[in-house]
Amino acid sequence: MSGINKVILVGHLGKDPELRHLEGGVKVASFPLATSETYTKDGKKVEQTEWHNIVMWRGLADIAEKFLVKGKLVYIEGKLRTRSWEDKEGHKRYQTEIVADNFTMLGRKSDNEPVNGGSYSSSGTYESSQNQGKVDEHIPAAISASQDSPDDDLPF
Repeated sequence: MSGINKVILVGHLGKDPELRHLEGGVKVASFPLATSETYTKDGKKVEQTEWHNIVMWRGLADIAEKFLVKGKLVYIEGKLRTRSWEDKEGHKRYQTEIVADNFTMLGRKSDNEPVNGGSYSSSGTYESSQNQGKVDEHIPAAISASQDSPDDDLPF
C-alpha cells in the first residue's frame, strides 16, 4: 500500500498571492494562509493561529491571481512538500509548504465577485454581471459552485 499525503485547510489569506513566471511560461502563485482555533485555558478564551505557505501552479495560479485577495476565506486541498536548498553562506535550508490541488472560495456570493460585478474564467475571459446566471464552462467546478450557490455562508 502506498502512503497518503493529503492536507485540507480552511483559512484566510495573509496577503495577496505573489505570482512568478518560470521557464517555459509556467506560472506559480504563493501566499500565506492563516488557520485559527480557539480553546479555553484557565477559564480564558485563547486563540492560536497557525501560518501555512501555500503554492499553486499553472492554471490554478492564474485563477488565484484573479480571485484571491488578502483576507479572503478559502478551503484548500493539497499535499505537503518540503524543499531544501543551500543559502549564500552554504547552510542547508528547508521549507515545508502545501502544494494546492484545488480550492474553493468560501463566504457570501458577493464576497467572491470582482468589485465591478463581473467574473473571470480560468481562460481569462470576462463575463459581465448581466450574464451572472450562466457559468463560464472554463471555470473549475470549485469556483463555479461557489458562484452558483444561494446567498448563504455554507461552504457546501
